[in-house]
Amino acid sequence: MLEAPLHEPDAAELAQVFAALADPVRLRLLSLIAAAGEICSCDLLGPLDRSQPTVSHHTKVLAEAGLIAGEKRGRWVWWSVVPARVAEVRDALGSPRPEYRPHRPRRLRRPDDERRGRRPGRVDAPPPPR
Repeated sequence: MLEAPLHEPDAAELAQVFAALADPVRLRLLSLIAAAGEICSCDLLGPLDRSQPTVSHHTKVLAEAGLIAGEKRGRWVWWSVVPARVAEVRDALGSPRPEYRPHRPRRLRRPDDERRGRRPGRVDAPPPPR
């Protein structure tokens, strides 16, 4: 994302993930699932203080974004994080590569800077004590 402009399909896919993560309940839900490794939907109702239909809606949104995967066991679904998808999101948000340096304007050195006790590049350097 920082190295080159995103293609339209990639941007749409990434936007879906960000939209899923933009809800505080879903963000907390993802963190609960990640902390547990694998967790039953029935065990998410209490910590989230939400009803079963609400938890089901939020898990569906996270699953559609590819962040979690569910396996139905009896009446309940057991959820786990999809590590590869989380890694893709992390990479998309990752820090720039070392060769990437945003432009920072430099302060030009003026001839009287040394007389005033200013070091080059510092605008707010006070004059030396007399």
